[in-house]
Amino acid sequence: MNELLFKASNLIYKENLIYNDVKIEKGKVNFIVGESGSGKSTFLKLLNHSVSPVSGELLYKGKAITKYDPIQLRQEVSLIAQEPFLFDENILDNFKTFYSLRQVPMPDKDYISYIMELCCVNVPLDQMTATLSGGERQRVYISIFLSFCPKVILLDEPTSALDEKTSFKIMKNITNFCKEKNIEMVVVSHDKSIVDAFQENKIELIKVG
Repeated sequence: MNELLFKASNLIYKENLIYNDVKIEKGKVNFIVGESGSGKSTFLKLLNHSVSPVSGELLYKGKAITKYDPIQLRQEVSLIAQEPFLFDENILDNFKTFYSLRQVPMPDKDYISYIMELCCVNVPLDQMTATLSGGERQRVYISIFLSFCPKVILLDEPTSALDEKTSFKIMKNITNFCKEKNIEMVVVSHDKSIVDAFQENKIELIKVG
């Protein structure tokens, strides 16, 4: 049996979302699928302790998630939400702000440009984020969090604002980068073609009630 990254047992959130016997495998590209209302996005938030369950057990690397320091956990297990949050400044300054908030050294411009290219961001670093399209904002947001090289990256609908060609390109680039850097991947997606192309372990959540 493959080693588990996360394991949820009878995990209940707000009484209406139940995750029983959900296994996220280590070393695989894990995709979480399910109909609307099955709790996919909420499950990602549970995985990095952004929200807390009312009962049940959630293990990360065999240890209860509650045993980890929440701030350190969220830096190690980075959640890239579907709705990007960017500061009202240019792209480079957003990188600087996010790095200062984490109190880690800012990488050089070549590295940032490399990450931006991976995420198919084709705008200059000095462009103001307020002028970006929804898809561009999403890709910049992914770039920032990917640049930190967390141990686990949780991606919530990373291609929702993108056309099919760009969706495949960015998923291929992110997957290759994560494999190269030994970053674990957990992805929520409703795009069946993306799921079929990139999943190595598929977890389907069932809507209860």
